[in-house]
Amino acid sequence: MAFGITDLKKGTVFQWEGEPFRVVEYNQKVMGRGGSIVNVRIKSLLDGKVLEKTFKGNETLDSADVTNQKVQYLYNDGTTFFFMNGDTFDQFEVNAELVGDGAGYFKEGDSVELQFFDGRPINVELPKNVPLKVVYTENAVKGDTTSNITKDAELETGITIKVPAFIKQGDIISVDTSTSAYRERVKD
Repeated sequence: MAFGITDLKKGTVFQWEGEPFRVVEYNQKVMGRGGSIVNVRIKSLLDGKVLEKTFKGNETLDSADVTNQKVQYLYNDGTTFFFMNGDTFDQFEVNAELVGDGAGYFKEGDSVELQFFDGRPINVELPKNVPLKVVYTENAVKGDTTSNITKDAELETGITIKVPAFIKQGDIISVDTSTSAYRERVKD
């Protein structure tokens, strides 16, 4: 299915030169009688490259055949991550390079979304926030009541993030997957 460039919005997925892209930024200029020009910043769903592109108002783009499936993370062997669809029990192998830094935000048994293009997995979509257990952090200095003091905390997946001084070993915290930032302590 083809659509006009004025149908593009932030987050729209389309196919250009045989590759799926997602619109990151969108800016349209109307040029009087000359129609309109759309400047977009697009991100490749295959390799993550971000490009600046200008389309003229009369151009059309193809929609990308990108689908999502909810899957469960099983394990990894260092080079490949293994996932399973809980309904059909189909298993999928995803190259570790494709998972990238996202591997620090899920553990065995967690549910994530796998994105497919032409029947093959191309991306792991993480939830916006994930709960993770603090396995190691220094104790807070007694009497230090400054509210903006932070310290390093190692989480159960192996990543280290900055947390407020009151966080203790064993606490479960919510982490923003897009910024690696501490959000809040999760109540038991």
